[in-house]
Amino acid sequence: MKQEFKIISDLIEKNTRVLDVGCGDGILMEYLKYNKEIDIRGIEISKDNVQKCLSKGLTVIEGDAEKDLLQFPDSSFDFVILSQTLQAFLNPEIVIKELLRVGKKAIVTIPNFGFWKVRLHLLIKGTMPITKNLPDEWYNTPNLHMCTIKDFYNFCENRRIKLDNSLALHNEKISSINKLNLNIKNLSAELGIFLIKN
Repeated sequence: MKQEFKIISDLIEKNTRVLDVGCGDGILMEYLKYNKEIDIRGIEISKDNVQKCLSKGLTVIEGDAEKDLLQFPDSSFDFVILSQTLQAFLNPEIVIKELLRVGKKAIVTIPNFGFWKVRLHLLIKGTMPITKNLPDEWYNTPNLHMCTIKDFYNFCENRRIKLDNSLALHNEKISSINKLNLNIKNLSAELGIFLIKN
């Protein structure tokens, strides 16, 4: 997780306004606040998590990103972050559209359902896989729309969303994703990290 935070931090420019969507207990916000010169805010649906963020001195509002992002003006942030949350939304397509409206750029990280260990678990055991990035059982998972690195890459290409940077993370090792290596990265990476813009 720390490596993911470092990658996100490296993608964000200094002295920018940043919104963390679905910021949870503020662990990423806290990391960025102390490691980067930025103005960071968060939006979180869980009242308990909002309280945790506020107790850490973070600026967070309680809200449902699927509805409440509509209240933010166009381009009100330089960067909008969605870290391992996309799969929990009812309508991910609308959320991505809103991220790119509210932010000049968006950083989206996804647990890769195409990772070989996930595929192997499903093939051999015949049950929904549990991994470091997908820790819940099928019946109590917040994940509604699982996707792979290849799914997200193709989604962006098909909608003419610019992929400014596409990165694969496996065992703390970072590598670039492109059209030529998309299949192998889809198989070998646990996490996809994408910097996107309109």
